[in-house]
Amino acid sequence: MTEPEPTTAATNTAPPTENGWLTRNVKVLCGVSFLQDSASELLYPVLPIFLTTVLGAPPAAVGAIEGLAEGAASLTKVAAGRLADRFARRPLIAYGYGLAALGKFLIAVATVWPLVLVARVTDRLGKGLRSAPRDALLVDGIPAGRRGRVFGLHRAADTAGAVVGPLVGLGLYEALDHRLRPLFWVALVPAAASVALTAAVHDRRGTPSERAADSRTPRTAWRELPRAYWRVLAALTVFGLVNFPDALLLLRAHQLGLSTAGVVLAYAVYNLAYAALSYPAGALSDRCPRPLVFAAGLAFFAVGYLGLGLIHVPWLVFLVLPLYGGFNACTDGVGKAWISSLVPDRQQGTAQGLYQGAASAAVLIAGLWAGLAWNGDGRIPLLVSGTVAVLLAAALPALTWSRL
Repeated sequence: MTEPEPTTAATNTAPPTENGWLTRNVKVLCGVSFLQDSASELLYPVLPIFLTTVLGAPPAAVGAIEGLAEGAASLTKVAAGRLADRFARRPLIAYGYGLAALGKFLIAVATVWPLVLVARVTDRLGKGLRSAPRDALLVDGIPAGRRGRVFGLHRAADTAGAVVGPLVGLGLYEALDHRLRPLFWVALVPAAASVALTAAVHDRRGTPSERAADSRTPRTAWRELPRAYWRVLAALTVFGLVNFPDALLLLRAHQLGLSTAGVVLAYAVYNLAYAALSYPAGALSDRCPRPLVFAAGLAFFAVGYLGLGLIHVPWLVFLVLPLYGGFNACTDGVGKAWISSLVPDRQQGTAQGLYQGAASAAVLIAGLWAGLAWNGDGRIPLLVSGTVAVLLAAALPALTWSRL
């Protein structure tokens, strides 16, 4: 059983290719995300170590920084989603990637951990500003039955950057005599390139005729979103409350005995699995029920969290984290495709912004409680989240199918 395809208000956009879904915007935005994620993930796996060993931050601060950063992004995502349904989307995307580059600059100059908090909030505000407009443009004019592969390909490109970035960072870390700070300056190069590439995005709302036509389109209030959308949103937000930031997982890997280089390499392996599985998972969700694919992702999540909570030897991290990569592959793009198929085109920005904002708010809560409950080795929050994920994986298909 698949979700009903909503009636769309408008489907004209840049001409699709012979495949019907690989549009110019899909290609360009895949490139933009690849560059930005190469920059972000070059520094992300070493950031918890930089915070705790160089700047002297406690483990609770790592969870709080990531959680507060996601919380700041949550409100921005909701507002940006509304703006994306009313105004040109390309400027929002460009400003969002620009803020992300600024955040990386602030990390490079940080000498105390509160400045890293400011930097991460700035970075995540940029993500909040760009995400919903970008995702709305990705599926503009593409049938609901092909949106899984669009989001899957985009996540694969984005996560390929998360493979390249850590590997480049690892090479530089070894070449630069294990110094962390120079890596943050290197990350500015692909971050700036991603901002420049947004100029190639095609936004039909940027033309005078489209702006005039859009001004005559009635605005959509949240209460007008379909009931099925709200049910799915509620279910996915509940899961977000146990999905704490990956920075804490990397901290756990370091506490198990992996060196800084080992943590970066393990993170690259995780992202390789994530990238390799993202497009197949997205394409699969175009052919079978998306709740089932999402539930499979929750099962991978449970394996990752329970595995990290139970293992005691560092080399097992290299087995657990690739399995955990299946979680994001089966939920990130699939979740966006699921949401996009529940609403018409004129509500895409609002729907995506609200969904992503709620998810970020849930991660804020998860990051705070997990950081406070870390208590040394982090086993308790990992085991609690993994157990909840098992229950949700079993319940989610029944809860959603019964009402879709």
